[in-house]
Formats: sequence, structure tokens, C-alpha cells
Amino acid sequence: MTNKQQRQNTILQLIGAHQIANQEELKRLLVERGLRVTQATLSRDLRELGIVRAPTDSGARYLLPEMVSDEAKPSIDILLPQLFSRIDGVSELIVLHTLPSGAQPIAEAIDSEAWPEVMGTLAGENTILIVCRSVDARTTLTRRLLQLAKRG
Repeated sequence: MTNKQQRQNTILQLIGAHQIANQEELKRLLVERGLRVTQATLSRDLRELGIVRAPTDSGARYLLPEMVSDEAKPSIDILLPQLFSRIDGVSELIVLHTLPSGAQPIAEAIDSEAWPEVMGTLAGENTILIVCRSVDARTTLTRRLLQLAKRG
């Protein structure tokens, strides 16, 4: 087994066994098991494993993909107030910044809304590119996202 496979297996075990709130906590648990990892590597591993950080009754936690069923996936009005950082846009494009690990679940929630203004999303670790159908659509969507983000 390669170091990467061992590390990723350990990450899956830890997230399955513990309620982990952030990357620092996960890093500490990995170190306790003799695995030292950089933040960039850990972020890449979480993304490759499909692990999401989602709100739970005890706050935001990392969840394995199988722990989040389609009907249990948080909606945009729950996620955005918790993970929103800032928003900007130009032309038909919106750039939405989130807290670390927030981009994937928010982009998925936006996609599931099937809003007519949105052509598609592209998410990284903490940034989402939203392609809108027009400049007017961008303005409308930006307003909607800001309103949802302020509800929290």
C-alpha cells in the first residue's frame, strides 16, 4: 500500500469514527497515528475522497459521501449562511468565496436548485465560479445569494 493510500484510508477511518470539525483537528489525529501531512495535501485528499463539510446538529463536520443521502443533503438556505465569505462578479460570472471546504457543498446545492439564471458551477476548495445566462441574471442571482447568506 502506498503512503497516499494509507493516508487516505486513515482519513476515511477517522472521519467515520469521529466528529471532525476542521482540517486542523483532522491533521492532529493523523499526526497521532504517525502521518504528517501538509494542508494542501489534506485538502486534495478530502476532495479526492468526496468528503464534504456539512452542518450537523453539533456544528459543521466532515462527512463521508455515504453519510449524506440525497434527501439529507443540506439546502442552500442552510449552507450559505454558515459557509459564506464574500461574493463578486463581472459580466455573466459570479465568484463566490466560502470558508475552507465550503465550495463543494454550496456549488452542489446551487446546482440542485436548478435556478434559471445559472448555466453551471465550478467549485474548488473555497471558491465557486458561477456562470450565469446574462448580466441581468448575474445581478438577480447575486442579490438572491446575498439575501440567503444574511439569513444566518
